[in-house]
Amino acid sequence: MLEPDFVKGNGLIPAIVQDCITGEVLMLAYMNRESWLKTRESGKATYWSRSRNSLWIKGETSGHYQIIKEILIDCDADAIVLKVQQTGAACHTGYRSCFYRKIVGESFEIIGEKLVDPEEVYK
Repeated sequence: MLEPDFVKGNGLIPAIVQDCITGEVLMLAYMNRESWLKTRESGKATYWSRSRNSLWIKGETSGHYQIIKEILIDCDADAIVLKVQQTGAACHTGYRSCFYRKIVGESFEIIGEKLVDPEEVYK
């Protein structure tokens, strides 16, 4: 099976996640070899949580799964783009995308759509 070069990033590669229809950037996460293999086997995005030091199946707690539709790999094989069918919010804050804020001067402007209340989703 083809796979990215996990050695360059000390075992991790960045995974940029995009909506497969609109191209909207939903999030950035990291994958190790184990999460890569699980993603390829299951068809659901699985990442490596750097804060918890464990595998993380996107949507396992919230129900907001990411179904893999296409995978792109960069020229150095050390970063990927996952084009996904997103169910619900991609961001743990309840927004469709983790990139829901725009820098305007010295502050943030909310430009994204909040889909859920995280207090209700992550009980």
